[in-house]
Amino acid sequence: MLNKYKHIIWDWNGTILNDVELCHDIFNGLLRKRALSLITLEQYREIFTFPVQAYYAKAGLDFNKYPFEELGKEWMSEYERRKNECKLAPGVINIIEYFYNQTKAQSILSAYPYDSLINIISLFGLNKYFEHIVGLDHIYATGKLELGRSLLKKIENGKDNILFIGDTVHDFEVAKEIGADCILVASGHQSKSKLSETNALVVNGFDDLLEIFRLA
Repeated sequence: MLNKYKHIIWDWNGTILNDVELCHDIFNGLLRKRALSLITLEQYREIFTFPVQAYYAKAGLDFNKYPFEELGKEWMSEYERRKNECKLAPGVINIIEYFYNQTKAQSILSAYPYDSLINIISLFGLNKYFEHIVGLDHIYATGKLELGRSLLKKIENGKDNILFIGDTVHDFEVAKEIGADCILVASGHQSKSKLSETNALVVNGFDDLLEIFRLA
């Protein structure tokens, strides 16, 4: 059944790019600056969600005191300053290459700002693998539903032949909205227990996912 997919849609942050620890550290920086209690990485992965305002609020950030626009700009400024600390997720390049060699089309659908997305994909030398790259036109990570619908219009094969690979429940929601199947990787921004609340296949990492495809 896995061999039926003709187009693979990838999430970027937390899926291809291993930026979870950086995002957690930057978020704790927002809390520290405002004398609020810090959260552990495990707590971060339990509360993380889209739109990101929801997990900011869960961590104790009162938007009446600290406007979300201010927090979002501060977070993104620090992320852009430090993003080169991040590496690709372990094993992800192997499965991207596998799909490429199997002549499966691949695209990226991300809640990261488009211009920054293009830049960092180029820095990693990954451009040749992706047919379409879709990102937001602002910095506030509101979600990807509309972007997903837009990407679907650019993909010329049937919905039944599309697989979405991500690391959040929101990725599953987007896949469901556009009629794609979904596999979630439990090495990103949300915990395996959260991901398992969906009916998607959840894998621990990309070595496991590659093995599944090779055995299919």
